[in-house]
Amino acid sequence: MAQSDDLIQNYAARRPISKEYFRRAKQVLAGGVGHDLRNFVPVPMYITRAQGSRKWDVDGNEYIDFLLGNGGMLLGHADPEVCDAVTRAVANGSHFGNDHPLQIEWAEWINRLVPSAERVRFVNSGTEASLLALRLARAFTHRSRILRFEGHFHGWHDDVVHGFHPPFDANGSLGVPPQVRENLQLIPDGDLNRVADVLSHDEIAAVILEPTGASWGRVPIDVEFLRGLRELTERHGVPLIFDEVVSGFRFSPGGLQALTGVIPDLTCFAKIVAGGLPGGAVAGSAAIMQLFDVTGDAQHDRFGRVVHFGTFNASPPSAAAGITVLRRVSTGQPIEQANRMAELLRRSWDGVLDRLGVAGYVYGDASVFHVYFETNQERISDAPNRLALRTRDAKLLKGMPGQLITQYQRHLRFRGVDIMSSTGGLLSSVHTEQDIAEATAAFEATVSALIDEGLALRMV
Repeated sequence: MAQSDDLIQNYAARRPISKEYFRRAKQVLAGGVGHDLRNFVPVPMYITRAQGSRKWDVDGNEYIDFLLGNGGMLLGHADPEVCDAVTRAVANGSHFGNDHPLQIEWAEWINRLVPSAERVRFVNSGTEASLLALRLARAFTHRSRILRFEGHFHGWHDDVVHGFHPPFDANGSLGVPPQVRENLQLIPDGDLNRVADVLSHDEIAAVILEPTGASWGRVPIDVEFLRGLRELTERHGVPLIFDEVVSGFRFSPGGLQALTGVIPDLTCFAKIVAGGLPGGAVAGSAAIMQLFDVTGDAQHDRFGRVVHFGTFNASPPSAAAGITVLRRVSTGQPIEQANRMAELLRRSWDGVLDRLGVAGYVYGDASVFHVYFETNQERISDAPNRLALRTRDAKLLKGMPGQLITQYQRHLRFRGVDIMSSTGGLLSSVHTEQDIAEATAAFEATVSALIDEGLALRMV
């Protein structure tokens, strides 16, 4: 496609220093990047500075940032109070190999804010949090099989790397032993009868899901499903695990569970919980979390408890950042501001699709947004209007053509807007109406280009 080639050439022309960094990266970094989602043609982004709602690459290109450190920067980049807290912590020593007072204060904030958090155990990432939560649930129930839902993302370890990307029944990665699937039951979400059937006929150790819906709400989920799921898991004695790595402290000071009143047995946190620094946590009921306890009884301490190590668990800089952010989050103000700006963005971008007559819509909750482009001409022909295209089908919402998504992201970045993944992103408490206005102009130019390239379709 000539237009696509022209964009790639123009994009690369603005990034000569990035091209040199990419050349060097391919010589020393396995895969050329540090995270699969950072792969990008013609070159990955190499960011040197970020402040508030903006960031700058090595070539001086400026971006309105809706990636926000993969969702971790609710207060925006380089918040002065967070920077000061981290600086003071590092000045006293960046890592001790011991517990320290900040770790306890950090856990107390989580305990205070999150309904399910009777006890807290710190880890270093969201992937570690889901891994540890599943180990806890298996130890508690003495069962092995995990019930998961198609499209829901819980990190990259073996138990969860399958099933989050279509086709959902395909393997998620090379290198995962085939027997992993024996301990996995994967079904679509939204069907309580199907859940009831699985729980009645299978020995399930835990049910885990993103309570916002698959991939931080890209596939929305009904709160009534959450309530029904809670009732079914309680009836069958199966721990319910909420993966609130993205929704935690973003949807409310106590996460989506506090907002909905649906309280899980275990919760996974990362990103915001550590103030955007490396860190995560598993929080849960005392009855389950006591499996970490050391009693002094040799038999119990060797064979009757969950083992967990982690050199950098609750490192002082992450604890300092986490305390600072959670203290601010507890007021609700950062969340309210981010939500207001996200609602403005969703209205503005959906207005663009309406004006251009594009088959698609913008959606999301709290400070999250997603854009869906319908590419099935038959569905477009059958729909009386854009609203009729709304769907909760994970295969549709997570199955937009790769060429469309890549070109969408490329056009937005070329015009100074970066998003999180697929077609969506998140907002912070420091995004402004001016940010939204500039991003909307970039979005309109992007969608117009996609129409010209035959990638975005109009309503019939």
